[in-house]
Amino acid sequence: MFWILAAALTAAVAIALLLPLLRAGRDTDDAEAHDAEVYRDQLDELRRDEAAGLIGRAEAELARAEIARRLIAANAREKAAPVDAAAAAPPSNRRRNLFAQAVIVVLLPAIGLCLYLLQGRPELPAQPLAARLAAPGNDLNILLAKAERHLAENPDDGAGWDLLAPIYARNGRLDDAANAYSQAIRILGGSPDRLDGYAETLIALANGIVTKDAREVLQRSQALDASNPRTRFYLALALEQEGRRDEARGAFEALAKDSPAQAPWLPLVNRHIASLGGNVAGQAPGQTAEQAPEQAAGQAPEAAGNGAPGGPTAEDVAAAGEMDTQSRQQMIEGMVDGLAARLKENPDNFEGWMRIIRSYVVLDQRQAAEAALATALKRFPPESDNGRQLLALAGELQITAEGSGQ
Repeated sequence: MFWILAAALTAAVAIALLLPLLRAGRDTDDAEAHDAEVYRDQLDELRRDEAAGLIGRAEAELARAEIARRLIAANAREKAAPVDAAAAAPPSNRRRNLFAQAVIVVLLPAIGLCLYLLQGRPELPAQPLAARLAAPGNDLNILLAKAERHLAENPDDGAGWDLLAPIYARNGRLDDAANAYSQAIRILGGSPDRLDGYAETLIALANGIVTKDAREVLQRSQALDASNPRTRFYLALALEQEGRRDEARGAFEALAKDSPAQAPWLPLVNRHIASLGGNVAGQAPGQTAEQAPEQAAGQAPEAAGNGAPGGPTAEDVAAAGEMDTQSRQQMIEGMVDGLAARLKENPDNFEGWMRIIRSYVVLDQRQAAEAALATALKRFPPESDNGRQLLALAGELQITAEGSGQ
């Protein structure tokens, strides 16, 4: 049946393509026949006008002679035309026409057949979408489609959302993962694993920043299980990102102390401790992070001088570690204000705008972040590459540009 249908479709397509070629040359014959009919009609009309007195006898004779001459010429051309109009075409046109017909009749079906035999699987039975969804096997995309269809029909199936959320996260579909975790928590309630997974997704969406929403989810998880290392790590990371170095170092050290010796997260915790100036296992007392580069490499907090214009230096962060919470907050805000002043002087500093928007969100100054985003979008229009990056950042941080209509 498949091959019969394929042959029928091929024939139908070939006929549709051949008809214009087979009709080539006939237009001239049709035009000549039409000309003869027009001249006959003109003679009839001339007779009517002469009988009605609308034209004089002499003028009618002259017009009749001219029309008759044209009618005789048209009849002569029509009789001289060959039966096969295509034969009257120039040899080059006839060759092109025949070549096009051969391509349609022979080459196109042959090429299509060869491609299908190479790429197709004619031996496989028909398997519509419904059948594939019913027996997905190991095809992850089919499994996801089946689960999504089930959840679309049963949106209150908490177990389905709970199962789908980590799969989304592992496949990089972070927005879908965040929605799935949120739905699972709404229906099933919070559990440490569920809440931590949701918080991790929010952090990933914010490019590693522990946002206010993520911190609130982590605090809910900590209330359920205060010893959960996953929760404790991210809460310590939040303290580090806020510039609360002493508290962050204490939190990381407490986590390292309570962790088994072979815990997989322990090396990362130790690197954070080293970057915050603390002592880790295997590090001599008094040894600094600079003296233990293997432990601190690549894990310095983002605030500690990442080269962004106007960012705080390592000395600034070290000084902040000696201050109380209020003074330290004032110092961080002063650094952000300094960056804002530099951006007024140099508004083309794209990286500076990206950094200050993140900084305002970390400081929980969302209105300031939105105002900075609106100002940056005036300098870098949304249709530009930099503008699209700003809009992507706004989506990650869940902010909108004031007055931009975003």
